[in-house]
Amino acid sequence: MISLQNPDLTQHPPRSPRVRLGGYVVLPRIIDKARAHLAGRLGDYKWNNPLDQRLFTFLGVTAEQFLDAARACRSDTEFLGWVTASAQPKRESWEIAAWSQWLENLAPGDARRHTAFASDITAHCPDRDDIRTIFDRLDMDDYVTFGGRA
Repeated sequence: MISLQNPDLTQHPPRSPRVRLGGYVVLPRIIDKARAHLAGRLGDYKWNNPLDQRLFTFLGVTAEQFLDAARACRSDTEFLGWVTASAQPKRESWEIAAWSQWLENLAPGDARRHTAFASDITAHCPDRDDIRTIFDRLDMDDYVTFGGRA
C-alpha cells in the first residue's frame, strides 16, 4: 500500500508533477520526495533538484525549511497551511495559477537539456511524439521506471 505520509520511492514514484495542492503544481510531488528523503527511501529520485528549486524560489523558502515542514506536518492539509503562512512574498491565487500553468508547459530549455530529453525519449519510447514538456518526460520516466511500457 502506498503511504503519502511515509512514501517509499524505491517502490513507487512520487505523485505526478501535474497533481496540485492549493493550486500549486509539483507541490505534492516535492512533499513526497521530502518525506522519502527524510526516511532514507528516495531511491533514484533527486532531492532539491532544479524543479524542486523552482518551487522553493517561487515560495521564497529554502530546501531546509521545506524539509523542516515535512518533518512537522502530518498531512497535505497541514503542509499547505505551512506553505500559505511561509510564502514570501504572499502569493495571490492568480499568481499561483499563472506560475503553475507556466511550469506545467515548460520545455527542456538549453541544448544540453534538450539532448538529455531526446535521449530519454529515444531509450524509452522512440515512436511517441507527444512527450514535449518536462512534466511529460517526468510522467513517462516514472511510469517506465516502475515497469510500465511507454
